[in-house]
Amino acid sequence: MPLPPLPMRPEALLLAALSLALLALEALRPLRKRKRPRPRRWAVNAGLTALAYACGMLVVRPAALGTAAWLEDRSLGLLAALPLPFGGKFVLGFLLMDLTFYYWHRLNHTRGLLWRFHNVHHVDPDLDVTTSFRFHFGEVLYSTVFRVLQVGLTGVAPLTYLAYELVFNAATLFHHSNLGLPIAWERRLNLLLVTPRMHGIHHSAVGAETNSNYSVVFSFWDRLNRSLRLNVPQSQVIVGVPAYLLPRDNRLAALLAMPLAAQRPYWRWPSGKVSVRLQPPAHPQPALLAE
Repeated sequence: MPLPPLPMRPEALLLAALSLALLALEALRPLRKRKRPRPRRWAVNAGLTALAYACGMLVVRPAALGTAAWLEDRSLGLLAALPLPFGGKFVLGFLLMDLTFYYWHRLNHTRGLLWRFHNVHHVDPDLDVTTSFRFHFGEVLYSTVFRVLQVGLTGVAPLTYLAYELVFNAATLFHHSNLGLPIAWERRLNLLLVTPRMHGIHHSAVGAETNSNYSVVFSFWDRLNRSLRLNVPQSQVIVGVPAYLLPRDNRLAALLAMPLAAQRPYWRWPSGKVSVRLQPPAHPQPALLAE
């Protein structure tokens, strides 16, 4: 059954309102100090976000929803085979969407073509709300294959997919924000959800820290998969990728060309600069966020 034309999306208005609210809050209570002026960074991030959003709306979303509707009509997929009421299938489907995206995110951090595109997201020298959807449009386009497989194997209903998409986008805005929540609040919240301090470590210029904290909505996927890293003080987090910290590396044209250009040794500082912790701590990592 073909899907009807998509109406005006009220969730887009909700996400826009959340973005503005987080921008205001992070300006009042910043978590990390800025390294670059906002106007130029925000212009570049807006350009990348617009391209990524267009690809998502025109390609990824229709493909995923079309697959979900096709499977629902034929009662196919993992969830269709389970004797559960709709509510049970909704909750389980939501969790499966988040878990499978954890593994997709982790796969994008493996060396090779996937990282070349995902690196565009990580080379932003600062981290705030405008980084949330700053992805290379190529990464968004090839993620269509993942989304179709994800929906096809789980068999989530279109409603479940739409609900997860909304929560996924809201969570992405929240944990990319530079909002400095009181540490006691954030520690409690982080028991269930990904928070700004947790995701800030994922954007660290230390390779071992970037390759941790892959979760998007629920933080417990990192706990279950032993990829959690929390005890890094935010004052010690330098955001970015060491090989791409020059201002010219974060121009729009350079970022669009970056995946197909010769790659630099990502985790080495240019000119031998070593003003960041290049090795993770030798002691065990307690599951507790640091100031």
